[in-house]
Amino acid sequence: MKLRLQNDRRAVKVRESPTVMQPNSSQEATHARNGLSLILQAELPTRTTPSGAVAAAHPDSSEVRVSMSGGVLADSGGGASARRSRVNSHSHSHSHGHARGQRHPASEPDSTDNGDPDSGEPSTSLSELRCLFRWLQKSLPFLVILSAKLIIQHALGLAVGVGLFTTFLYVNKSIQTQVFLQNRHAKLHCVWLLLLLLSSTLLLYYTFLPQTLYNCLLFLSPTIEPLGFWEILWAVGITNFIIKFLCMGIKCLLLLLPAPLVNYRVQGHWLLLSEELAQVYQAVAPVPLWFRYLVTYQEADGTPALTVGVLLALLYLILKLLGLYGQWTCFLKSVRIFLKSEHTGTAATRSQCMEAGDVCPICQREYREPQALICQHIFCDECIALWFNREKSCPLCRTVITEKVYKWRDGATSPHLQIY
Repeated sequence: MKLRLQNDRRAVKVRESPTVMQPNSSQEATHARNGLSLILQAELPTRTTPSGAVAAAHPDSSEVRVSMSGGVLADSGGGASARRSRVNSHSHSHSHGHARGQRHPASEPDSTDNGDPDSGEPSTSLSELRCLFRWLQKSLPFLVILSAKLIIQHALGLAVGVGLFTTFLYVNKSIQTQVFLQNRHAKLHCVWLLLLLLSSTLLLYYTFLPQTLYNCLLFLSPTIEPLGFWEILWAVGITNFIIKFLCMGIKCLLLLLPAPLVNYRVQGHWLLLSEELAQVYQAVAPVPLWFRYLVTYQEADGTPALTVGVLLALLYLILKLLGLYGQWTCFLKSVRIFLKSEHTGTAATRSQCMEAGDVCPICQREYREPQALICQHIFCDECIALWFNREKSCPLCRTVITEKVYKWRDGATSPHLQIY
């Protein structure tokens, strides 16, 4: 109550002050209607009345404009209502600004929906992949039916191919194991491998006896009519596997020879030579078949077809001769290795063996014909010879001893299928 009386007295003093500019009737009406204060000029000194009214002095006159709230300053609720109106106005404008700030991003186009053209348009690529996947999904039943039909039509050929491949893998792995065992290898197992290779070859040629596929081994053409592209592939593939079988049969015969006649070093040289010779044979065998296929033409095509066929056949022969030159070079190197004795070290003395512990690091047994390498590590002559069939460095310190690894000395056969 006391605070209200003080506010009323201060308001009366402000009204009676000669420096106060009394608003006219139109201004009073405006104040009473809007409850807004008069606009003050910028950068003028202001003073605030105790009731919260702001007074500004005009630079040219002594008049002071006082902001009134609805003209009811004497009322105690006038100041509170003015403050509430200013707070409401400020909150309204603030919320309005926030609303505009929230609506503004929504009006902008969403850049994440469309693919960026500079980045390759990933959305387009994904859609294409989806279309391809759907096409494959829809076409899957037809592809299964077509595959079943092809399998039924070529069931015999597929069975022969799978049988030849599995036989090759089994015999090749077994021969490498027997070569590694050296004097401890099982001769009975070598006989079994030889019989398996021989029976597989005879059974294959007997099954396709009318086609005379064995003519390909003699560089002759089989009696296959018509001799088209797929028939050529069939004959070349069969011939390639048969040559591999013949080479592995020779390796089995080498393993059956007694150790005094063919020691481990000579045996490795024979294995290397037989494999290199077999690879040259495999490269030459398909030449007559492909040459005949390229030269053959239909009579309806006329002379241009014959000319193109001869040119293609000559180009094939040139490329083939270049390939055969590289293989023949490798074969000559194998012959030189076969003719000369190769030693990777020198005979170790008894004192050297005692210093090394009298135990070979490879076989973990006493030294047999110990050999000292250039790095002064000592091994059995047989053990280190088998090691250098696969590696070219010392087993302990990895010092390079030989320049080249002749891997075919371990009895392995190349799985490469020579089809051209």
